[in-house]
Amino acid sequence: MHQRKIPSSGEMLPVVGVGTWRTFDVGGKPEDRAPLAEVLQLLFEAGGSVIDTSPMYGSAEAVVGDLLAAAGTRGKAFIATKVWTTGRDSGIAQMRNSLRLLKTDRIDLMQIHNLVDWRAHLPTLKAWKAEGRLRYLGITHYTQSAHDELESVMRAEKWDFVQLNYALDDRAVERRLLPLAQERGIAVIVNQPFGGGGLLRKLMARKLPDWAGEIGAASWAQLLLKFVLANPAITCVIPGTGKPEHMKDNLQAGFGAYPDAALLKRMTAEIAV
Repeated sequence: MHQRKIPSSGEMLPVVGVGTWRTFDVGGKPEDRAPLAEVLQLLFEAGGSVIDTSPMYGSAEAVVGDLLAAAGTRGKAFIATKVWTTGRDSGIAQMRNSLRLLKTDRIDLMQIHNLVDWRAHLPTLKAWKAEGRLRYLGITHYTQSAHDELESVMRAEKWDFVQLNYALDDRAVERRLLPLAQERGIAVIVNQPFGGGGLLRKLMARKLPDWAGEIGAASWAQLLLKFVLANPAITCVIPGTGKPEHMKDNLQAGFGAYPDAALLKRMTAEIAV
């Protein structure tokens, strides 16, 4: 799988990961967890590593922790989770619980979810990073209405990562946020690469265009992910899934060519409707 550099460290990160919102929020039944274990196995076999989760995703953190521990694959994972609460002490308690649920003594990326009380949490994140409990610090949001605030926070402090929404039918971040991330050396993780799922569902009823083969895209999902990864500001994309067949499909977007300027123009003209 292709890898891209994390600007703040130079570490290389695989370009396709997996999101766990809804999909990993399951109980303890083996039949519910078996497909998720296969999703993670496929991710690692393809050379991927990024698993994005959050305390707000129900049981997802615990499920990820259990599956990695059972498979002995914690060392293959780049775990990204979030702090999502108000107040310094509540943030500390929540992050300690995340460490416990994920069965690890170090989180690769801790993100302040949707910018919630970010000023209260940032000193803790900086201290934990200095102590080695966190490797990278980030911020997230998933709506266009928050872009002005997200831009302000990206300028206010030094961040390793920003996670934001970007898709073929949701390109607002191209104007200011992606150039700003490049300017300030911030790695970018993309959520909602399928337009929150709506765009992909609509496209599934259409025939995949012949020109998709020019970049090795064999499905609509791959085509949409390759659109996102065509932007050099993007470090990793995290489509969420709990289905092994979808994970296998998504992972192929991490291989082969990406659209050039001419093809991107064609994609926006013919697909983003």
